[in-house]
Amino acid sequence: MAGGCFWCLDAVYRRIRGVTSVESGYTGSDWPNPTYESVCSGRTGHAEAVRVGFDESVVGADLILDLFFTGHDPTTLNRQGHDVGTQYRSALFPADAADEKLYRSAIRRNQENWPDPIVTTIEPLSTWYPAEDFHQDFYSNRPDVGYCHVIITPKLAKVRQRYSEWLVEPSESIGLS
Repeated sequence: MAGGCFWCLDAVYRRIRGVTSVESGYTGSDWPNPTYESVCSGRTGHAEAVRVGFDESVVGADLILDLFFTGHDPTTLNRQGHDVGTQYRSALFPADAADEKLYRSAIRRNQENWPDPIVTTIEPLSTWYPAEDFHQDFYSNRPDVGYCHVIITPKLAKVRQRYSEWLVEPSESIGLS
């Protein structure tokens, strides 16, 4: 799932009961072996994204997708706040037809929460490249960084308003440290 800066979605999903893994990375292009610097340049065609694993006996795919549409603004094309470019696009990458159907349903369901049209794209699944270690669990590892206070904390507050019953401390999430 790509929803702008991967640090934001990473922070959201690490705090959700039933999430078993979160990995920030790059996808959405055939450019080989991207780096943070190359993706940020906008030349690669990749998006900053997260891969989320979850225990379906605890949390369902619908909630995982609803959190995606809460944790970023899916109505702005190729941008999230001051981050501008295709690398910050809102996109979903289905593995099969069932995923695509699930994603289209989530877009329709979540449109009622936004006054502007959702512009999230559904794109072909491409190679996943994990981001550098520095980017994994960025929010927890660098709580004093200004970006965390100004950008990520308000997104977490929005998630907390709608989904407080699903929140846990990151260390309490199954399989996350």
